[in-house]
Amino acid sequence: MIDWKTKLASRKFWALAAGVATSLLVAFGAGDDTVTRVVGVIGAVGSCVGYMLAEAHVDGKRAE
Repeated sequence: MIDWKTKLASRKFWALAAGVATSLLVAFGAGDDTVTRVVGVIGAVGSCVGYMLAEAHVDGKRAE
């Protein structure tokens, strides 16, 4: 079960939310330039991957 209180208090969670929101706004609101959209999507995916790796690291340290 996810502890949403802890998750919502996490700086990593909010960094992820900001990264995804910013990237999606760039991807879907930035004219017709394909490169801008692709970079925006890559930024969103990178934010998700960074978040998952950071959480895995924290979880691994917690398990020790």
